[in-house]
Amino acid sequence: MNRTESILVTGGAGYIGSHTAVSLEKAGFRVILLDNLCNSDISAIEGIRSLVDYDVPFYQVDCRDKESLGDVFQSELENGTPITGVIHFAALKAVGESVEKPDLYKDNNIGGTRVLLEVMKEKGVSKLVFSSSCTVYGEPENVPVNESSPILPAVSPYGFTKQECERLIQDHTKRVTKQTFQSVLLRYFNPIGAHPSSVIGESPKGVPNNLVPYICKSAAGLSKPLIVFGTDYPTPDGSCVRDYLHIMDLAEAHVSAINFLFDKSQINRPFCRAFNLGTGVGTSVLEVIKAFEKVNGVSVPHVLGGRRSGDVVSIWSESLRAKSELGWYTKRSLEESLKDAWNWQKKFI
Repeated sequence: MNRTESILVTGGAGYIGSHTAVSLEKAGFRVILLDNLCNSDISAIEGIRSLVDYDVPFYQVDCRDKESLGDVFQSELENGTPITGVIHFAALKAVGESVEKPDLYKDNNIGGTRVLLEVMKEKGVSKLVFSSSCTVYGEPENVPVNESSPILPAVSPYGFTKQECERLIQDHTKRVTKQTFQSVLLRYFNPIGAHPSSVIGESPKGVPNNLVPYICKSAAGLSKPLIVFGTDYPTPDGSCVRDYLHIMDLAEAHVSAINFLFDKSQINRPFCRAFNLGTGVGTSVLEVIKAFEKVNGVSVPHVLGGRRSGDVVSIWSESLRAKSELGWYTKRSLEESLKDAWNWQKKFI
């Protein structure tokens, strides 16, 4: 369904934000990008613009800077394109780094979300899709997890920040009285891959913290051998198990979520709804390595290491609510994801 709404995408130069921006434009939305570029690059903005074929507005702003963030809303209003919804990605996201720098993660992730909610309230913007994570479930007692699974103590500071941001949004949804605030929390699992054009993909600064980018760099000879953190877990092959979904499937979920919010506009009551986003299949780290090697015909140098603090043993999703209420489900395979990831990486060899 084509719409005229303008959607602010915070963290828009990041991995998930950039792919979502392209999917939003394809669905008929006007996109405004915001990013402080602390863990992304301006080239992602150029890539987005080339894929959507118009000069998407971009603001280099930190979400914690209330004055500058407010100026973005004001500028778009004065341009005749008022922001009518926000998809909030802007956050630090490396589990290992969060263990080393917990205060940084709390300040950036929770602080940025708090300021964004304040500005949205002041500017009268009442539709929010939040980039949450399966880490809010902690170390689950049973898998797969669904939206009714208990929110257990976070295993990492990163997971804690996602739990706290969800609480902020839930409280904000109940507190706002002059407007009906409606929000969606997207708890997703492990996005991998790249846009099939290879124009945009995952480009973390420095040493990658996520599995597939590290696999790609190791296979390309651009980094040291991948370390498999832990091979003695209670899993079939001893390595951690995750639910890996294609980045374009995830991007399309955000379009479904923002459409869901606008479709619910006629319901004059506040609500905050959580959705799990995953394939429903758990795959171990060692299985991902083998699948990557098979589909791309390259070897992945790797070594077996000890456990890493902050890692959940096994988690994968049940996403029936997303299918039922958003009409969303994954369409792309693990092999397609790994092939697209490698095609993206080959641009830099």
